[in-house]
Amino acid sequence: MNLNTWMPVLVIMTSLLAALIIFMLPEHGHGRRTLVNLLAAVIKLGLVAVMTLGVFRGTDYGLSFPLAPGVNFVLQADGLSVMFAALSALLWLFTTIYAVGYLEDSPNRSRFFGFFSLCVASTMGIALAGNLFTFLLFYELLTLSTYPLVVHRGNDQVLRAGNNYLVYTLSGGVVLMLGIAWLHALVGDLNFRATGQLRDLDPALHGTLSMIFALLIAGLAVKAAIFPFHGWLPRAMVAPAPVSALLHAVAVVKAGAFGIVRVVYDIYGIEFTQLLGLLQPLAWLTAFTVLYGSLRALFQQNLKRRLAFSTVSQVSYIILGVALFGPVGTVGGLVHLLHQGIMKVTLFFCAGNYAETLGVTRVDQLDGAGRRMPGTSIAFTIGAFGMMGAPPLAGFITKWMLGSGALAADMAWVLPVLIASSLLNAAYFLPIVHRLWFRPEPTYWPRDRGRGRLETSGWLLWPALCTALFTVLAGVLAAAPFSPLSWARLIALREYLP
Repeated sequence: MNLNTWMPVLVIMTSLLAALIIFMLPEHGHGRRTLVNLLAAVIKLGLVAVMTLGVFRGTDYGLSFPLAPGVNFVLQADGLSVMFAALSALLWLFTTIYAVGYLEDSPNRSRFFGFFSLCVASTMGIALAGNLFTFLLFYELLTLSTYPLVVHRGNDQVLRAGNNYLVYTLSGGVVLMLGIAWLHALVGDLNFRATGQLRDLDPALHGTLSMIFALLIAGLAVKAAIFPFHGWLPRAMVAPAPVSALLHAVAVVKAGAFGIVRVVYDIYGIEFTQLLGLLQPLAWLTAFTVLYGSLRALFQQNLKRRLAFSTVSQVSYIILGVALFGPVGTVGGLVHLLHQGIMKVTLFFCAGNYAETLGVTRVDQLDGAGRRMPGTSIAFTIGAFGMMGAPPLAGFITKWMLGSGALAADMAWVLPVLIASSLLNAAYFLPIVHRLWFRPEPTYWPRDRGRGRLETSGWLLWPALCTALFTVLAGVLAAAPFSPLSWARLIALREYLP
């Protein structure tokens, strides 16, 4: 075995080893814990960058060994997996920096950062899984590793939200496992492969395959927060801001969306899914979720809950792009996997900054915060306008590609959905921006930690500013090589090859 064989293992082990070390560190070992966190994050990002370049050049990375008769544990790197892994590695680095500052005075930090690293290891395993069985192992490990993060504060409200999270996600995992077991009994172990591998089966099996597809999508839709399986996500906003950022931008909801992409493209194949008549219902369901999430966000006064319902809407853009039969829609959905992560992590960083620095958690408390915290508010404004689809930001690229894909697929009804969603985005983001910049600053804040040299801790401010900059660059440099858009086009090209 050479290094290419073990590269996916090294990417995952970086976080696992960090978790083991952090669990053993004493609570007062703040400096050592921070060093382990940041060193692991930087090494992981470097490994993923090397692997991404290798995949672009055609290098094979993969490991496979049998776990039971007919069941293999498979790790592999392809265009889709390294795209998700790169997003996770990049945002993990910034979320780690943010979390160090956010939890500076909190108890149980070794426990938090240990499970934090396990969460990222699980996400990397999902990204690099080479078949459905391996995907399921890491998918369930993600549920178990994120639960302690959600309930980190330990009060009654948090524990209720954590129990709700477990009920939803474990139930979804059971449904997913049933679908995987049924498919395995029917066709055996299938590795992920572009263009799918079920289209040559006996047409008499089409009805069964459609039912299995429904089980797989339902199981994955829980973590992807697709209606009506979205209820856990707003309740989980009792978690600390770094956890919310992970749930929304990197780990849980993206794992569900990524799994749906895998099932449609690499198990069934987009053409076979279309032949079975399954893309249209998936498009209708996600289009409804796009509008539903936006409408619910409009009436939330708690800032993090407003962002949570925004995520319900925005993640469904990814699946809507998948359901648009054609390469242009595929590009729109895949590029939003990255763009939404960058924009949403920015917004949650900012929400955490307002809460930690000023004690502000509600939209109606944000009057004048732009003058008190200009850097954070600039970052929030960029993230909000990106979500609305304002040019030249990342969100504009997404919505343009989705609209073009809808027309190319003769699904023009999607255009009013995209327009209505953008208007609703504006309706629940613009009032926040107005409050930040155009309302007078109050005479006192609920809790003001003082100004110092910066408006807040640099550990909290710089990650938000950096991800806001990425939101701008992803739009302005969309045509550049290795941009999210260029990478999504490469994956779509391979998916639609004859």
